[in-house]
Amino acid sequence: MQKRILFTIILFVSAIFLLPAQAADNPALFPLLHHFSARDFAPGPVTRAEIDIIVRAGLNAPSAGNRQTWLFTVVQNPALASQIISGMPEGNILIVKSGVGDGLTNGPVILDNALAAQSMFFAAQALGLGVRQYTNPRAIGAANNLKAELGIPQDHNAIIVTRFGRLPPGVDVVSSASPRAAPETKVIYR
Repeated sequence: MQKRILFTIILFVSAIFLLPAQAADNPALFPLLHHFSARDFAPGPVTRAEIDIIVRAGLNAPSAGNRQTWLFTVVQNPALASQIISGMPEGNILIVKSGVGDGLTNGPVILDNALAAQSMFFAAQALGLGVRQYTNPRAIGAANNLKAELGIPQDHNAIIVTRFGRLPPGVDVVSSASPRAAPETKVIYR
């Protein structure tokens, strides 16, 4: 009988601690439910400590079979960065995610890099930085044309270019985010 009472108490206490994790206002869920791609960036450096946290988040991302197929190139040189993304304010940086293959048909490598990019995205926003992902042909092509300057091996191709920088005052998820589609147009429940 005492074991049954002890088990019930342990179960009850565990439930009390687990219930808050299920709430929508859980701080761990905030970045997932309130992130946005910055459109405007302000001058100001992204510090080495911030870069290290962002890179560590990417390195700890899940990957198919734990193969970690990514290669991250941190572009801090403004002249080099501006050849990939034009008009960047002083202090913005780029991280080019690349992998072996053509960057179009190497699905697992693309997925791994996308997961790493998303982990970096959340880390940067948690640090209060603005983030924008570029997968358009112009940015990817520019990065691929600069492989030698960027140190990207010839058998790799850029998959995602991510820009990180300071946000202008007053920018937040409400004022900066593009409208989202209604859930009923994007989710099917059966």
